[in-house]
Amino acid sequence: MKKFIVSIFFVLITNSAIAGSCPMLWGKIDSKINEIQKLRDAGKKAHDSGDHAKSEELLNKAISMLND
Repeated sequence: MKKFIVSIFFVLITNSAIAGSCPMLWGKIDSKINEIQKLRDAGKKAHDSGDHAKSEELLNKAISMLND
């Protein structure tokens, strides 16, 4: 019986620790989304001003971040 209680305790502790990492994970995603959005906006601005080489450079960098 003691082994059963200890086993249940470890399962509950492990699940709590794993669930606690969710905010860190969405924080990493939000950070990456913000970086990609900035590159996208800068690429659009470069395109609109006629600097297509710079636009392609920025947008390709954003795409490469998506593929990581």
